Amino acid sequence: MAISQSEYYISPEEYLEGEKVSEIKHEYIDGQVYAMAGASDAHVTVSMNVSMLLRNHLRGSGCRVYMLDMKAQIEVINRYFYPDVMVTCDTRDRESEYFKSHPCLIIEVLSESTEGYDRGKKFASYRHLESLQEYVLISPDRMSVECFRRNEEGHWVFYPYEKGEEVHLASVDFRCAMPTAGYAYAEIYEDVILIDENIS
Repeated sequence: MAISQSEYYISPEEYLEGEKVSEIKHEYIDGQVYAMAGASDAHVTVSMNVSMLLRNHLRGSGCRVYMLDMKAQIEVINRYFYPDVMVTCDTRDRESEYFKSHPCLIIEVLSESTEGYDRGKKFASYRHLESLQEYVLISPDRMSVECFRRNEEGHWVFYPYEKGEEVHLASVDFRCAMPTAGYAYAEIYEDVILIDENIS
């Protein structure tokens, strides 16, 4: 989520060149750049767990998994975001070194400061990506994975997953369990302290 905003219009080319040398990551929205705030331990750990699970699942498939530092380009509305986790299986994305334009899966790990934005304006922006099949929101402090999946009619259908259920990401045919006990071994939440779960 943005913590500061530039005061004048910046072209996409200027933005991309600036990000190569910037010590702070910025997201880009139609000529304005927004500095990104840091993330919590749980946020980073969940992002890493998910990216590693997907990487292992997709190894050898031709799909690529990116975490935190790769930009998603939404060219039609002139925006660049840094998803927490992104998967692209489109060979066209091999041509771009600093951003990907054709992801099939985008995952955002929620935080208190960004949750409303991730659910609202950012999701609205991501929906302009014709390649995107699933948009996933993961809570870092309780077992909750919310998947929004585009159906054959182009409508987005909500699939919530909680403890005791199996998460299914159809875009990459990935499945993993969120058990009712032993959350230290729940793949997505490995090494994460869940502050509002009472698991016996």
